[in-house]
Amino acid sequence: MFERETLVAPNKKDRSMIEISGLYEVAIKVRDLERAEAFYRGVLGLEVGLREEKRRWVFLRAGGLAGMVVLQEDRGEWPQQHFAFTIAEAGLERAVDELGRKGVALVGPITHEWIPARSVYFTDPDGHDLELCAAIPPADEA
Repeated sequence: MFERETLVAPNKKDRSMIEISGLYEVAIKVRDLERAEAFYRGVLGLEVGLREEKRRWVFLRAGGLAGMVVLQEDRGEWPQQHFAFTIAEAGLERAVDELGRKGVALVGPITHEWIPARSVYFTDPDGHDLELCAAIPPADEA
């Protein structure tokens, strides 16, 4: 597909580098679209942007217009994945409480000094590992 040299990170002085500012959409394979949608809408509060019944897909808005999660029904075999959602630091504890009330088993919060951020981890009905990740502002901004 690509030659190995193409995969090497460009030199910081290279002005032709693509300046990606974020991730807008991620597709998640699920075995049962209705069950997955109920979880992502009912537990995480995502909102429907578009439904494609023919393809068995639903586009869910994550954070308003900030991005989308696309649930794609696929009854075949595929590996579980990991997806992290950004959350405000002030909202992390509220999210932990809310997920607990909804019966979602959690791990964390865990502090990641190297990011720096605090995260909680849980799984969706298809076994995908999900994370809520709250950036910790630098001490001079706190």
